[in-house]
Amino acid sequence: MVEEQPRTYEASERSVPDLPELYYSNGLCTRVLPQTIPELQTGEGLERNYEGLETKPNGNDPPMLAVKDVETMSSSSKSKRRRRGLIFAAVGVLIALAAGLGGGLGVRRSNSQRNTSGAPVAELFNATTPLPRSDVAPNDWRGRSIYQIITDRFSPSDSTMPCDVAKRQYCGGTWQGIISQLDYIQNMGFTAIWISPVTAQIDDITAEGEAYHGYWQQNIFALNFHFGTISDLQALASALHARNMLLMVDVVVNHFGWAGNGRTVNYAKMYPFDNRKYYHPYCVITNQDYLSNQTAVEQCWLGDDIVSLPDVDTTSAFVRQTYGQWISSLVSVFGIDGLRIDTVKHVEKSFWSNFKSAAGIYTLGEVFDGAMNYTCPYQEQLDGLLDYPLYYPMIRAFQDSNGSMASLGTALASIQDSCRDPTLLATFSENHDIPRFLSQRNDMNAQMNVIVFTILSGGIPIIYQGQEQGFSGGNDPANREALWTSDYSTKTPLYMLIASVNQIRNHEVFASPQYLTASTEVIFTDDHHIALQKGNIISLYSNEGSNSSLSNITLTKTGFQENQPTIEILTCRNSTTDADGNLRVSVQEGKPQVGSPALKSNLRLTKIRSFPQLRH
Repeated sequence: MVEEQPRTYEASERSVPDLPELYYSNGLCTRVLPQTIPELQTGEGLERNYEGLETKPNGNDPPMLAVKDVETMSSSSKSKRRRRGLIFAAVGVLIALAAGLGGGLGVRRSNSQRNTSGAPVAELFNATTPLPRSDVAPNDWRGRSIYQIITDRFSPSDSTMPCDVAKRQYCGGTWQGIISQLDYIQNMGFTAIWISPVTAQIDDITAEGEAYHGYWQQNIFALNFHFGTISDLQALASALHARNMLLMVDVVVNHFGWAGNGRTVNYAKMYPFDNRKYYHPYCVITNQDYLSNQTAVEQCWLGDDIVSLPDVDTTSAFVRQTYGQWISSLVSVFGIDGLRIDTVKHVEKSFWSNFKSAAGIYTLGEVFDGAMNYTCPYQEQLDGLLDYPLYYPMIRAFQDSNGSMASLGTALASIQDSCRDPTLLATFSENHDIPRFLSQRNDMNAQMNVIVFTILSGGIPIIYQGQEQGFSGGNDPANREALWTSDYSTKTPLYMLIASVNQIRNHEVFASPQYLTASTEVIFTDDHHIALQKGNIISLYSNEGSNSSLSNITLTKTGFQENQPTIEILTCRNSTTDADGNLRVSVQEGKPQVGSPALKSNLRLTKIRSFPQLRH
């Protein structure tokens, strides 16, 4: 019988991402490296810079890299990075000021179709000096690690501002606030952020709160003034690109927002679709529709009698053309590198191909459904999808010690067979639409397993703001906590865990380009454990929880050599494979483990300077 070869996926020439300067917290073993850092292809704009390495690379010796604790960074180093970020932020502001838009035209509280100069709002983006357009190919997102931000709940101008999530109102977070906390994000090893929708919203205070989340838009050609100005959003993109990080923006195509019953909509308030003819007739999607009526899912309305969501008729030629012009302008003006697209399943599939082409960047669709035979076909139209078919079996596996690890392994394998390219799917365990894991199981070690699985199970990892602080809010609105209540601590166990696991993934991405397109193999399961292998990394997970007893497990099919020294990265425990390459592992207190071949004991991990630079 011929042994089946692991599935691989087509890689682009630019699939090795640009790594930023990263500083990591304690917790990662200082003796682990992928075996050899290969030479990158040389060419214009590609230059190696070994700043910070203890020795220059020589022959087959990898560079000596060392972990640097974020709390022990020298004050001079911190101030240099802070000054650099401020400089690039200032550049974005000056660009907009030079265009005469420093005052934030088009982001007024009023959603009028015209600004104070009398120019149509649709012309504002065209009149704004754009940032250099992103040249990041969709495939380049494979190697990124994304931090999801609710802009209003991340960082305000005054960190003492109260935020009662139950009121569902604006709490004060801004784009400038995000800029001020980029060190906090980057020090966890993240190489991209996803922010809330940026468009102008209904400005009513309703019985269901305000549109702080960004999903009740009324003018797609104006910005949400609560978050800042055109200058501020450009400054955020510039500050990210200065760090070789990427910007993903959430966008909504399916609907607009109206503070009232769907039969009372004043369509003149919407822009640019200011007439009833651009919307589907009012009808409400029922639970039964989700099971058997896709036409109703696409043409009937979301929302309720308090806030209705007029459903845009995306079959209209005018609507399609306008959306194409809008997304092209939005991406160009603000230097956006990727899009997260809301409510994808509520729009006919034929719409998305042209929309994606107009955007010209990575598109990540939200198809809020756990059935892979329903969800995966949307990847024929978009680059990637939020991996809900993996989310549900993952949560079921870890939220209880009786969860099925076998079902999780089956789901992981089935997704790799069912979706066009699972390496472009985004893996997550929390977001603003679902309850936080700790609200379902109050066990920190179980949460550690979920986080490590999210980062290493094979897709593009997304960590939702607050996971690193152990937030435990349940359903919306409880899961939309203000992050500043944590004082942005970099010493919490989960913050340090994320920094450690992101670091080893980032380095594997850089050192081994084939890691990005390799499939994830399930190499072991039992009632309480599952082990995965991708590239040089083996990860082992447990659902037994913090009070579990010691478990001894022998992993076969590791791909390791016989009698090969290995190391568990999170605890720095050394071990050696047996004569067959099998690895014996001891699981304590139900904690996850991440293993890799050990290298010379004199090797140390350090900061990796970015190369090549992003050409923004």
